[in-house]
Amino acid sequence: MKKIALFVALGLGFCASSLARAEDAAPAPAPVAATPAVAPAAPDCAAQATDKKLAGAALNSFLKKCERDAATTSCDAAAAEKKLKGAAKASFAKKCVKDATAAPKPQ
Repeated sequence: MKKIALFVALGLGFCASSLARAEDAAPAPAPVAATPAVAPAAPDCAAQATDKKLAGAALNSFLKKCERDAATTSCDAAAAEKKLKGAAKASFAKKCVKDATAAPKPQ
């Protein structure tokens, strides 16, 4: 048991020192948005959900799907505007939808 604790302690020390060195490095430049700005569809989706009188899990599921569908439409239009075809279009659309529907990260 003591050997496992020693290995864990050494492993955590190694991870912490690696993180410290990574933090000492020059700060990374701010990411440039590669995807088009997708207009939030929340007001329209919320209005549709209200019309359907949804609540609870049904409301959450409907809002997620509605926002994903709106983002997909917008991203497909952006891919067409960039004249992307095939795998490039699919990859762009997938990342665009993921970025558009991702929950904002707390800072």
